[in-house]
Amino acid sequence: MKNNYKKTILEKKITDAERIKKDSNYLRGTIIDDLKNEITNGFTGDNFSLIRFHGMYQQDDRDLRLERQMQKLEPRYAMMLRCRLPGGIIQAKKWLKINYFAIKHTLYNTIRLTNRQTFQFHGILKKKLKDAHKMLHDIELDSIGTANDVNRNVLCTSNPTESLIHQDAYKWAKRISECLLPQTKAYVEIWLDQKKILTTDKEPILGKTYLPRKFKTTVVVPPYNDVDLYANDMNFIAIVENKKIIGFNVLIGGGLSFIHGNKLTWPFLAKEIGYISTDKILSVAKSIVMTQRDWGNRTDRNNAKTRYTINNVGLAEFKKEIENRANIIFESIRPYTFISRGDRFGWTKGINNKWNLTLFIPNGRICDNNEVLLQSGLFQIAKIHDGNFRLTSNQNIIISEISEKNKDKVEKIAQSYGLMKKTSNLRLNSMACVSFPTCPLAMAEAERILSYFLTQLEKIMLKYRVEKEIIVFRISGCPNGCGRSLLSEIGLIGKSIGRYNLYIGGNRIGSRIPTIYKENITEKEVLIHLENLIKKWSIEREQEEGLGDFIIRKEIVKKIVNPIYDFWN
Repeated sequence: MKNNYKKTILEKKITDAERIKKDSNYLRGTIIDDLKNEITNGFTGDNFSLIRFHGMYQQDDRDLRLERQMQKLEPRYAMMLRCRLPGGIIQAKKWLKINYFAIKHTLYNTIRLTNRQTFQFHGILKKKLKDAHKMLHDIELDSIGTANDVNRNVLCTSNPTESLIHQDAYKWAKRISECLLPQTKAYVEIWLDQKKILTTDKEPILGKTYLPRKFKTTVVVPPYNDVDLYANDMNFIAIVENKKIIGFNVLIGGGLSFIHGNKLTWPFLAKEIGYISTDKILSVAKSIVMTQRDWGNRTDRNNAKTRYTINNVGLAEFKKEIENRANIIFESIRPYTFISRGDRFGWTKGINNKWNLTLFIPNGRICDNNEVLLQSGLFQIAKIHDGNFRLTSNQNIIISEISEKNKDKVEKIAQSYGLMKKTSNLRLNSMACVSFPTCPLAMAEAERILSYFLTQLEKIMLKYRVEKEIIVFRISGCPNGCGRSLLSEIGLIGKSIGRYNLYIGGNRIGSRIPTIYKENITEKEVLIHLENLIKKWSIEREQEEGLGDFIIRKEIVKKIVNPIYDFWN
């Protein structure tokens, strides 16, 4: 193993995060005691971290933080709860209960779709947390393993051309999710009031101290890369023959987060390691996770994700260990091509004479406003729809498996509530993380300022007659990667209030990391630089050439080939 990496790591002191997991009694901690504590609305000590394993983050409203400090009040603590929803599929009738809970029992009354193909509630008071978990349990859902050092919600291509193939891919996404779940009974004991069973807890895959860092998985059906597979730790690309999935190409080690100014951190694209048949997928998934479990860095969380482990030990060594554990030999990668990663909006015909309707959800925020009654419209559709909702990795919703008898009814509701308004290609290919006011890591605005930037860019694109073109534009409030800005043609990453780093030169299919162009600039400066770039692109581009490809061809920035060396130079 390269540079005796494993031995060196074992000689160092573990992080406090590792100590918390080790001392947690398989993620129980003293969460039950904190739930009984009415003095504070938050969780104390280790429990602040442990609740994340149960799918929750403790947050406070940062817009109110200073005011409450002046009043000598504790921050307005409330929890964000994220559902586990592999593949993003949920029955429409279950949406009714989710929507009811959001309106009645959260501070913001909204539902937020994430780019990990699930939904989350923001603003649940501590006293309402059990109600939230019991509501999910009643509709056969949960929030296990959607945060902290475990395998997160498993993504799956939302709507490939062949619906039968999607059904097969979804089946594998769900099986992988269930295979890699924590086995501790802490979740049902704490949140569902189930009595503790007097048996010894075991975590055969994740281990007593779980994974060194978070871990992300995708199942992808080419030619659509709508899950941004290159940003994930473990990826299975479906290989299709005769309209049937026969196996998967396996890619590992992707991730986008970094730390401002820390050159020992960098984003990285997942790398190919080989092809497997379908019967090997679960054993390979377990072996990849267990290798990262045993070899990942538990003494430095900044160096603990899979991509750093692979860099430390070498891709060949990591691959060999997977093969040894799974008792397989990877075959050569099978050919595959990606042509798009956006959603296909409007009506599409599925199988069994069923229809799908894809709706654009700005910022993934399910709410009503003066322009669109999105929350009310989806509620009305859910009342009559006998199929599913599919949440996409681009934060949109597909009303899927609509029967012929209901098609006109769904169309009428969608039109009357403003859910099918004409939208620019720029907006349809945009994304932002939540950021302020609830994210504790936020450095600059993201969700709340995305619409402003898009409006200004639409004016610029109209000015230079490229208003119908696609530009993949994303904003992240910090460099942790939630908005996937480092897989966009234009990416903004927050540096401080009102200031951003500007990255350009990614591509439309999400297989190239953009390069920093300007650092720590204001919102006004961002738009000035983007207008200059769009003007140049409108004049000098080749036929059907995207902005990101144009930027690289014209050498406006250097193309990132190896992010370990190129990202900071």
